[in-house]
Amino acid sequence: MSIVVTGATGHLGRHVVTQLLEKVPADQITAVVRDAAKADDFAARGVQIAVADYNAPETFDGLFAAGDKVLLISGNEFDKGRPAQHKAVIDAAKAAGVALLAYTSAPDSLKASLVDDHRATEEALLASGLPYTLLRNGWYHENYTENLAPVLEHNAVVAAAGEGRVSSASRADYAAAAVAVLTGEGHENQTYELGGDAAWSFAEYAAELSAQTGREIAYNSVPGEVLQGILTGAGVPEMFAAILVDVDASIAKGELVVDSGDLARLAGRPTSPISEAIAAALK
Repeated sequence: MSIVVTGATGHLGRHVVTQLLEKVPADQITAVVRDAAKADDFAARGVQIAVADYNAPETFDGLFAAGDKVLLISGNEFDKGRPAQHKAVIDAAKAAGVALLAYTSAPDSLKASLVDDHRATEEALLASGLPYTLLRNGWYHENYTENLAPVLEHNAVVAAAGEGRVSSASRADYAAAAVAVLTGEGHENQTYELGGDAAWSFAEYAAELSAQTGREIAYNSVPGEVLQGILTGAGVPEMFAAILVDVDASIAKGELVVDSGDLARLAGRPTSPISEAIAAALK
């Protein structure tokens, strides 16, 4: 039996594998990657490396074994038919008879268009008959803190989210929840709505940035079409810019406030505040 993590060298996957190494022997972990060279550090620690690509279903043939626990981390290629990509993994897992397939989805409260891919994947997973866990991850701190350069250049946080709030958490927090599911018992056929303990507004986010930088950083709330123009003007592809604008509209409606407490319960600790992510990014 192995714990198999797809997308293992991605932002979230790296956290998951690193935390798994603290819980189980390395030879019980399989990291699924597109480029083996990017997993050299994991291989050096004894993790099994498998090369497979969501866009090539045949690469998953024979990858799983009966009794495996699998974490399917959702792909990020919005223009390549993510439900079909994910279904290829689900089909291979079903053929092998894995013990559990956990999938990183999106909160039930979120109605933005990017959720359609997640719901289609959830439907395919439930239809497969596999024991499943739906990890409906909310927003990541790093979605904001990893791109502070334009904020600091213009001394402004620009969003189309009005006074909406976000229950974000760190990737490490969401990884801890996944690890708890993969290494624990009793998570079969469960759905977890995951979000940070404390929701924040963009005005509060700007105020925290101001406090930590010693600069006056304002929050500029703009209409969606204005944000779309700003993003595309900065080189963001039009399709992805539209997704970001759509998410901001959802935030304005309160759709990214997730207050179930599931994330802290699974992680076994409080979630990290946005202030910690800001401090780490500023370093």
